[in-house]
Amino acid sequence: MHTLLLASLLTFLAACASTPAPPIGPPQVPGQVSSADWEQDMQRFAAADAVTPPPKHALLFIGSSSIRFWDTLATDFPGLPVINRGFGGSEIRDSTWYADRIVVPYAPRQVLIYAGDNDLASGRSPVQLRDDFRRFVARVRHDLPRVKIAYISNKPSPSRAHLLAAQRKANSLIRQDIATMANVQFIDIFTPMLDAQGRPREELFGEDRLHMNPAGYELWTRVVAPYLSADRSIPVTDP
Repeated sequence: MHTLLLASLLTFLAACASTPAPPIGPPQVPGQVSSADWEQDMQRFAAADAVTPPPKHALLFIGSSSIRFWDTLATDFPGLPVINRGFGGSEIRDSTWYADRIVVPYAPRQVLIYAGDNDLASGRSPVQLRDDFRRFVARVRHDLPRVKIAYISNKPSPSRAHLLAAQRKANSLIRQDIATMANVQFIDIFTPMLDAQGRPREELFGEDRLHMNPAGYELWTRVVAPYLSADRSIPVTDP
């Protein structure tokens, strides 16, 4: 019996030794980033910067697809230098992870971030969003201690109406946290995007009922404009 078991074990080990190693799979996503695909966006930004270096001390808009698709950003705020570094589908933590590539090198006078509803849709909680934004501020301020930061609130969209309660909670938590921070502002675009019944305004969205149409961006322009820093002399780093 023992001889038979030993023979079987030796046969199994020999088969394992002759079996080729399984192929290497796709890159593993670090815990701090929601998708490895964002590396392609970072390379696209770097290529664009190499061709046309962006202005220093500009207004930097970063975040998810609501920023990426803001094609009229430069003309919506005439006379103000702007940089668009939105990458669709991203979450707050992704902008934190890539801050050394899409925030710090630009030395902006102000950073405006829109991210959050993708986070909630992927299962993150309002408390996690609050904590993620805290980490974003801390990461940016590590290299740019005096830069102004503005958080554009979660937007209500018809396709994600089931997230309205979570969005309200996340917006409230982040707003309360911002009240304790210096040079950080909360921009409420949630409230003006609701109708009289408290539902997302359909006329502000495209066919997918998630991304905004020109009317949606016109509303954002009116709401965001008063928060923009026009003073290019504001130092963003310590001398």
